[in-house]
Amino acid sequence: MDKNFFVKSHGLGNEYIVLDNENITFNLNEELIRKLCNIHYGIGSDGILLKVPSDKADFGLRIFNPDGSEAEKSGNGLRIFCKYLYDYGWTDGRTEFTVETKGGVVKAKIEKIENCKAREITVDIGKATFRAKEIPVNINQEECLDYPLKVEDKTFKINCVSVGNPHCVILVDELDTDIVKKYGKLIENAPIFPNRINVQFVKPISRNEVEIRIWERGAGYTLASGTSSSAVASVMVKKGLTDRELKVKMEGGELKIYVDEEFNIRMTGEVREICIGVLSEELFKE
Repeated sequence: MDKNFFVKSHGLGNEYIVLDNENITFNLNEELIRKLCNIHYGIGSDGILLKVPSDKADFGLRIFNPDGSEAEKSGNGLRIFCKYLYDYGWTDGRTEFTVETKGGVVKAKIEKIENCKAREITVDIGKATFRAKEIPVNINQEECLDYPLKVEDKTFKINCVSVGNPHCVILVDELDTDIVKKYGKLIENAPIFPNRINVQFVKPISRNEVEIRIWERGAGYTLASGTSSSAVASVMVKKGLTDRELKVKMEGGELKIYVDEEFNIRMTGEVREICIGVLSEELFKE
């Protein structure tokens, strides 16, 4: 494998660049992450996935947002990373393995293989927590459910949960992209969220189906998100609005989510490779 080799793949339109920390010749700092993710100066991406060693799991993963900040966990990112591990021989043909993220160790399973490439992948996201201090949300309540949050001229009833990273779920009668884009960043950076937060607007469709729009912390308006889908599913189950197994529809596609009795979450969805290549040395020069 050439030095500075990369793979770019997407999960339902949520795209990531995958790199191996032991195979790169540069320091992946915030400035370079922003450059790589910029469509004009780099490759263009919703984030960077960096393969690193782990003493807790089969593989280690660091996840970086396009603004250079580091994320605890990403559902689409995890599936993309697992596809990379399987497709490029790191798993030695094994279809089940574990990955350590900043948000904890997760189990992964390759469900469908086409032409020797992983196509559909299941990831055990972990356990949802609704405890405000653990998300974290700075409020004087044990849980943040139907909590009124005012941002500028509008008040939203928010439901907060962590699935390894923090999420704010808002139920609506109709989805309005302009509302998501106008208020998403304001909610993300609201003072009650010390680590900022991911935001989802949710329209319930039936007992086993919802549709969502996403504002992702550090990335902005996003076509799809695995942890967002997981967070939404856990909130819907917590509030008794859906069954434990449901389909989450996004602009980028659909994910199947299952939430068990203890709020452990399992996610299944497709991943597709976009391109492979080698980063030019000119990219790193001033």
